[in-house]
Amino acid sequence: MVGTDLSRIEAFLLCPTPREWIDFASQPEQEAVLLADHANCEKKAAATALALMHRYSGRVSLLQKMSRLAREELRHFEQVLKVIADRGLSYETVSASRYAQGLHANIRRTEPGRLVDTLVVGALIEARSCERFAKLAPRLDAQLAEFYGSLLKSEARHFEDYLRLAEQYSNGTEVDARLNYFRDVEGALIESPDTDFRFHSGTPSLVA
Repeated sequence: MVGTDLSRIEAFLLCPTPREWIDFASQPEQEAVLLADHANCEKKAAATALALMHRYSGRVSLLQKMSRLAREELRHFEQVLKVIADRGLSYETVSASRYAQGLHANIRRTEPGRLVDTLVVGALIEARSCERFAKLAPRLDAQLAEFYGSLLKSEARHFEDYLRLAEQYSNGTEVDARLNYFRDVEGALIESPDTDFRFHSGTPSLVA
């Protein structure tokens, strides 16, 4: 965790992760779902980066950043799979949370707005992931705490990469307006109740 400026990430997000989510996620009985969904998130992040490379093949800065990001996300995916196996758990696909779907539903469908919004959403997702790794690490066992702490630096860089690309490809103050809009959407998703526990789910509202 050393060397990662979490204060910038925390300031970027509209709200912190609710204490109720941290308390619930750190329970040992939630470990299997937490790790399975974490693996899914890494896989989806790599797929998103590759999709952006295919869709915007003429933008060199984007290609360079997303190529590196995709490789790192796939490496993280492999690392999570190893953690799952080492703990005698099985990797099972779990349903997606409403978090990413809720954010992507608000992305504009025409260019250049579509690209700017997709990059802004990417920055928010990476920032939230980094914040949750930092909040969870002290509450978990030594192996998971070390693993989640090791992810902070790269996740923080992914956040910065998405944000810089959004600024590069936006028109003037457009990115600020879109950031404010999506911060509100993201904050509402994080603070509202969720009946399914996932890595990016909102406040737990669950049947025991």
